[in-house]
Amino acid sequence: KVNLIVMATDDAVASGVHAGNIVKKIAPMVGGGGGGRPNMAQAGGKNAAGIADCLAAGVEEVKAQLQ
Repeated sequence: KVNLIVMATDDAVASGVHAGNIVKKIAPMVGGGGGGRPNMAQAGGKNAAGIADCLAAGVEEVKAQLQ
């Protein structure tokens, strides 16, 4: 089982980062779903083989949100 938690500082949120949107985008990579607030979100899944892809996609999503 996979548990994901995405957190963003107040400064990151003010810059456009939204933890809920990040987790919604990456959770399907581990066979799950989730959501949350701009500063904290969580998700669960069942496909542990997708963790590396999930983390890489999370980094890319943060970069995209900051642009």
